[in-house]
Amino acid sequence: MRFNYKFSNILGTIYRKGNLVFTPDGNSVISPVGNRISIYDLKNNTSNTLPVESTHNYEQISLSPDGTLLFAVNEVGEAHLISLISNRVLHKYRFNEKVLHLSFSPDGKHIAACKLNKIFILQTPGHFIGQFNQFALERVFSDILGDTTYVAWTDDSSIFAVGSKDATVRLYTLKNYSNFRPYSLIGHSDVIVGIFFEQNSLDLMTISRNGHLTVWQCSLDLNQLTTIESTNTKRLKLNDDDEDDIDLSKGEDRERYVMSQEEKNKLKILSKDKKNVLSYNKLSKHFLNDHIKDEHNNLKTTAADYHKKVKILVIGFSNGSFLIFETVGISLIHSLNISDTSISTIVLNNAGDWIALGCEGHGQLLVWEWQSETYVMKQQAHGSEISCLTYSADSVYIATGGEDGKVKLWNTQSGFCFVTFSEHTSTVTDVVFGPNKKFVISASLDGTVRAFDLIRYRNFKTFVSPRPVQFSCVAIDSTGEFIAAGGQDVFEAYLWSMKIGKLLEVLSGHEGPIVSLAFSPIISSSTLVTASWDKTLRIWNAVENGSDHETIQLFADGLCVAFRPDGKEVVVATLDGQLLFFDVRTSTQVASIEGRNDLGSGRKDTDLITAKKNLQSKAFNSVCYSADGQFVIAGGQSKNVCIYNVTEGILLKKFEITQNQSFDAVLDVINRRKMTEFGNIDLVEERETREGGNVRLKLPGVHKGDLAARTFKPEVNVFDVKFSPTGLSWTAATTEGVLVYSLNSGFIFDPFLLEIGITPVTTRETLFKKEYASALMMALRLNEPKLITEILEAIPSKDIELTVVSLPKMYAEKIFKHISIVLGSTRHIEFYMQWVTSLLNSYQPHQTVILTLYKNLSKKYTDLSKVCDYNKYTLSVVKRIASLQLKELKEVKTEIETMEVNENNVISI
Repeated sequence: MRFNYKFSNILGTIYRKGNLVFTPDGNSVISPVGNRISIYDLKNNTSNTLPVESTHNYEQISLSPDGTLLFAVNEVGEAHLISLISNRVLHKYRFNEKVLHLSFSPDGKHIAACKLNKIFILQTPGHFIGQFNQFALERVFSDILGDTTYVAWTDDSSIFAVGSKDATVRLYTLKNYSNFRPYSLIGHSDVIVGIFFEQNSLDLMTISRNGHLTVWQCSLDLNQLTTIESTNTKRLKLNDDDEDDIDLSKGEDRERYVMSQEEKNKLKILSKDKKNVLSYNKLSKHFLNDHIKDEHNNLKTTAADYHKKVKILVIGFSNGSFLIFETVGISLIHSLNISDTSISTIVLNNAGDWIALGCEGHGQLLVWEWQSETYVMKQQAHGSEISCLTYSADSVYIATGGEDGKVKLWNTQSGFCFVTFSEHTSTVTDVVFGPNKKFVISASLDGTVRAFDLIRYRNFKTFVSPRPVQFSCVAIDSTGEFIAAGGQDVFEAYLWSMKIGKLLEVLSGHEGPIVSLAFSPIISSSTLVTASWDKTLRIWNAVENGSDHETIQLFADGLCVAFRPDGKEVVVATLDGQLLFFDVRTSTQVASIEGRNDLGSGRKDTDLITAKKNLQSKAFNSVCYSADGQFVIAGGQSKNVCIYNVTEGILLKKFEITQNQSFDAVLDVINRRKMTEFGNIDLVEERETREGGNVRLKLPGVHKGDLAARTFKPEVNVFDVKFSPTGLSWTAATTEGVLVYSLNSGFIFDPFLLEIGITPVTTRETLFKKEYASALMMALRLNEPKLITEILEAIPSKDIELTVVSLPKMYAEKIFKHISIVLGSTRHIEFYMQWVTSLLNSYQPHQTVILTLYKNLSKKYTDLSKVCDYNKYTLSVVKRIASLQLKELKEVKTEIETMEVNENNVISI
């Protein structure tokens, strides 16, 4: 089993904060998801997360006009230039402060960034020949009183406008124009949230936070700007260290260019002609808030976007509503309320027919087609942390349960959530799929265990106990007939019948909360194991005799239990950081793994002890066997996920799920910037006196932080971890969301029984000699997927059966595994199915290979069935039309023959 798992996608989190961006073709939307960036393909209905990770959450992104470069800045001002071709970070730049807005110039040569009361103009790497520095600082404008909030360029990239918190808009240029001076537009009374130039014009619209829209008309056209031709201009040299300290009010920084006396005189003469100097006239002012009824009078405009060609203006508000205006006459076209929280960002695609909206409060991402008034995409994350997850038997679906009481189903191939169940009224603690993949079972702290139908998407059964119980775990047997759930406040396990919904048995004996239970995966077995905080593991014969059980004493509280796929062994994670393995038949311990040191420990900002001391309180809270039962994967109160070999008891690989320092307990040391002469500044207790004189203090033992605080840093954690039944991926429910790690599909040289004479050249020579079995074994030894596929497709279909018979068993297993993976992307379905048939007739593959084959074939069936159904109905319509036309032709022919007969009769008469 290979362990070169790489991060592939993130589920459960759609949008965190920041702005959204459409790709130039308008078919994909790019969204910042924490410290990662996801791309949602709206045409093919798929999602993909870039293999790029920042040290903090991304807040601002901007896409180059050609769609190849993405400029992203995180919350501490670290900027990454990301190539969307190679999906790698090309360059980095540090602003050292929060950036409120970014914008590429339309020609792609410059990037404008709003930082504090300055506007930074950077040269885009690669657009200037001979440039050595990755980001050369072109200009810095700092004559603005308030923090800059928005920047917009004209279509020819000659002039840009900057809005700020001082309610003014200023216009600047990078070139020298004789009839242009830096110009200020005054008239707003609140923060500027949007500036939009008209197409190929200097006319613009400005929008403030209080909903005021002002239309400005310029005295000049773009082609009327007169450029000053200078041959003696010399650039002033600036130190790299003082780029953040430039102040244009100072004499030494006021002019960035040195001009000759002749050019200065020319400027004075041209400036006297006031008819040609740029100026603006206020055409009209509109109050957009009047279109929405607000009872509390605190409505704010939070986001806006404008499409120059279609003349459509979209405004988002703090109450979750958005309005669509036609700018000709500012007439309202459409209004809709999509959420009860503020709209954080709005963006239109290049065609102007799709609107993407992001809501930070609920983690919503919506794409709305305003002309047909339909949703192109509607996704929402869990309202709070994801507490549990599980795979379906074929690895196609993932079910997640959250602390918001919702159960969501995700498609692993598309990355989208396709159904949400919200019947639970409290935290969902555990979720499992039924054996036939037709229903899913969830347990909750609201005292119910619910069964959800995956065909009709409804809650068709609800299981309850005789007295109210908070259920902490749930399990279903291999036949799908029995359901068991463990209590958190009542120390009992309950057994129900799935068919009749009746409570069959109450399993008593534990003296502490039952935190985990599992049924044996063997069909003929009714064994149930339960782990509890009373330091015991109990093995029950639940169906035949509920009171019959075996008790195994543990060294510490049990936290999680899982069965090996063959049902002969169980693993228990305990509070002292160990993984204990027991034989189910003899109830004896067969192995143990000390994993506390592997788990690692981070130091929180408010910890009084070191990370090494903090490690003593860490433990695994989730464990799962691999599909072949040789390995286990475990995660817990840490950023690390570990994979162990059960037989050897050694750590094979450790994955660090995040480097996001926006979470607490990621680093092992405290940031030295927070250390003062009085100690750690985060340990200074902040008290806020309320009206009654009460003092609000942090509750002891709280790990999730104070949600009402100004700065909130959740602690990084792994709540649940699962291997996929196919063994090709594993998934972890973390503070960031559901992280999916899959085997790297790229080229990795991992040869198998390789010899000196085996090369791609000799393999192709052997194939040319029609020695198909030998060529295939040589390709398998090289273990190059592309070469194996090439050899497979070069073997004639009539020789497949003979080739399969000639293969040894170990090679047949490898070729079966390769074919099961290739079937997910190939077009030669019938050809590969001949291979599958011949292999099944000669060999018995492993269960994981069968599951992978079933997963890819079901995907192919789903894709082809849609096309076939469409073609079937289209052909039936064409056939119907053809029959009607044929019938009309016959009628016309009959009429013509009748007319000819009549004419002949007349002529004969």
